[in-house]
Amino acid sequence: MKPGKSNDTARMDMLHGSIFRKLLLFALPLIASGILQQSFNSVDVAVVGQFASSQALAAVGSNGLVISLIINLFIGISVGANVVIAHYIGRKDEQGIQNAISTTAVIAATSGIFLLITGLVIAKPLLEALDTPEDVMDLAVLYLRIFSLGMPFMMIYNFGAAILRSMGDTKRPFYSLVIAGVINVGLNLLLVIGFKMSVAGVAIATVASNIVNAAIIICFLTHEKGIFRLKLKKLSVSKPELRKILQIGVPAGIQGMVFSISNVFVLATINSFGSAAVAGSSAALNYEYYCYFVVSAFAQAAVAFISQNYGAGKIERCKNIFRQSMLLGLLGCAFLNLLIVWQKEFFIGFFTSEPDIVRYAAIRMEYVLLFQFMASSYEISGAALRGLGYSMTPTVLTIFGTCLLRLVWIFVVVPMSRSYETLLTVYPISWVITGIAVCTAYAIIRRKAFSLPATQTTF
Repeated sequence: MKPGKSNDTARMDMLHGSIFRKLLLFALPLIASGILQQSFNSVDVAVVGQFASSQALAAVGSNGLVISLIINLFIGISVGANVVIAHYIGRKDEQGIQNAISTTAVIAATSGIFLLITGLVIAKPLLEALDTPEDVMDLAVLYLRIFSLGMPFMMIYNFGAAILRSMGDTKRPFYSLVIAGVINVGLNLLLVIGFKMSVAGVAIATVASNIVNAAIIICFLTHEKGIFRLKLKKLSVSKPELRKILQIGVPAGIQGMVFSISNVFVLATINSFGSAAVAGSSAALNYEYYCYFVVSAFAQAAVAFISQNYGAGKIERCKNIFRQSMLLGLLGCAFLNLLIVWQKEFFIGFFTSEPDIVRYAAIRMEYVLLFQFMASSYEISGAALRGLGYSMTPTVLTIFGTCLLRLVWIFVVVPMSRSYETLLTVYPISWVITGIAVCTAYAIIRRKAFSLPATQTTF
């Protein structure tokens, strides 16, 4: 059978038709999915903030960057799976598709178990290294250890969703998250308000929702038709596909990890301003995540669409996909940034009403969230490079332009003018520098990539 002929209602033909319309249809469920997935943590923060204590709010909120640090390598590897499968679909390589899907499933299970063990072991040492406030420490450790129990199921969902995205299907992962999100909210309210379980209650609710999410995504994949079907009894690792997935995914994952490390140093510096600063920053950070999902959705669209079209040799279509993804990412994120900052008191009120926490949250929105749309410049151009098989270049440029710059800022600039505002100013500065670097790299590298047959790509 030909790739893309089964389950037509769920999949999208990325090789033909209107690019603009299909980018929107692909990205909108991803944006909604990201919001729902982030809502697992946001609802945790909101519920403990309103019905537990400010220490519980800070404990849950401060774990966001820590969790990102732990899982980002494997989230990056899932990008590699997306690129490789989509490229095979474009080339109509049925054996390659089957091998890549089976290999991706094994990676998902293995990485989930690894993250479970890692989270349990390093929870307390990592939070201590970050100078987590003493009055928050025990609750923060408890939350992270319980959360880690859901890591295998989180990885199954993320890798499974990557497989579906490579086929052009972003709707079914969204449906899965809707169900899991409802369960998460319901259990949060029951365990925190009804059973007074505070931090433990929201962590247990998140784990339960991740289990449901994983079960649904496995059901989708095992009921696929033809070459796209996941056969659990025949799982195996194909070394060529594993190499290709890791070649694209590991640099993306390293970028995410180093990016998180730089943000962890930012968090450690925020911790030095006290628990009110931690809680306020955590509340504002939730909206940065929400807006970032617009950028991320069009970056993922660029990866999947460019991978398939490059595999099919449709060069002009690849160029148009990049331009339109960038435009949609910039405008969509900018609109949300402006809206939330304009009504910041209203949005902060969902998480807290304590004046000190509100003040710190408002400052972060004005110094960081207002300029977040600029991150589209390097995220989408970097995604386009990965879709062409060039993953290390955007990784190196992002590490130097964003991560290292933030570390220099923290250890050199902030001590000279120590304030919460000075610390946060590094975000827009790093976005501008990194965006210029990665966009320039894309302009140079695409000339080489588009002059080669798809069979001679770097992966």
